[in-house]
Amino acid sequence: MKYTTRQKAILLLSDGTIFHGKSIGISGTTFGEVCFNTGMTGYQEIFTDPSYFGQIMVATNPHIGNYGVNKNEVESDSIKISGLVCKNFSFNYSREDASESLESYFLKQNLICISDVDTRALVSYIRDNGAMNAVICTDGTEVEDLKNQLAKVPDMKGLELASKVSTKQTYFFGDENATYKIAALDLGIKTNILRNLAKRDCYIKVFPYNASYSDLAAFNPDGYFLSNGPGDPDPLFSAIVVAKEIIKNDKPLFGICLGHQVIALANGVSTYKMFNGHRGINHPVKNIITGKGEITSQNHGFAVNKEELEKNADLVITHLHLNDHTVAGMRMKNKNCFSVQYHPEASPGPHDSSYLFDQFVENIKSTVN
Repeated sequence: MKYTTRQKAILLLSDGTIFHGKSIGISGTTFGEVCFNTGMTGYQEIFTDPSYFGQIMVATNPHIGNYGVNKNEVESDSIKISGLVCKNFSFNYSREDASESLESYFLKQNLICISDVDTRALVSYIRDNGAMNAVICTDGTEVEDLKNQLAKVPDMKGLELASKVSTKQTYFFGDENATYKIAALDLGIKTNILRNLAKRDCYIKVFPYNASYSDLAAFNPDGYFLSNGPGDPDPLFSAIVVAKEIIKNDKPLFGICLGHQVIALANGVSTYKMFNGHRGINHPVKNIITGKGEITSQNHGFAVNKEELEKNADLVITHLHLNDHTVAGMRMKNKNCFSVQYHPEASPGPHDSSYLFDQFVENIKSTVN
């Protein structure tokens, strides 16, 4: 790649539709499934969320970059999105504790970005036609060549991506003198999940996506956690086996997002790819147990089959998404296991659902006391 400034750029969708814009500093092409996030803030956390690996992000907020970048507000060690599509890109920022501009951040990590796109028209088109693969081109490659390359990009359905973002080596997070020990399977874990567990007196050992149950159990944890992550849950055979073993031994288990889907598959309940996923920080969820509503942070393109879950004698739905009534949470009736499809750690997003981490710790306490 070479660095250029404000040259013409295009976003080409797999159905041949083209949206025009301008390049933000980097010349090249990038491929991925196009999706959109409706959050008004938190762009840095979104860009570094491993669950977005393999996806081109469309920002619905018209202003991106206006508050710069803060090195402490990341969810992983690098940008994970494949590319960014936005309306107005701010080269200047006004925030005292910002460490650099978003443009500088993108240049350092070679992220391809297209701005000056009619994102309202683009999001409307995606909502009507569904999620699809796309390519951002900022280097003038001929459209026919781009179409040929795009045709070879695999669909998200059936795609295993956890291995692309999971840690390669185990590591620890938190105070080693904490009261409770958690074994976390990293399918694309967000840092703020670890922070939420650590501040609840937990010491976490994080394992690679393909670690075995015996690997996790050797840590002698008080509880187990299955993380969020990108891609289709179906190919995660190893993680599904781990979930089955944890459930079989009736150990406290909590799953978020992809981890939630893995727990469903471990119980014989299928998952499916959504026409359009849920991505934003204002998604309404109803807690069926308490009757209370929650405004939640969400990021997923797959969901658990509701009809199959309702027929499963071992599971019960605990949370429903109020926009489309998809499954947002579940628990096992006779096992110490529950999960949610959304993100109680937020970052970005509201903290309505942070009680779920407290619930997990209480489940652990009930087994160790």
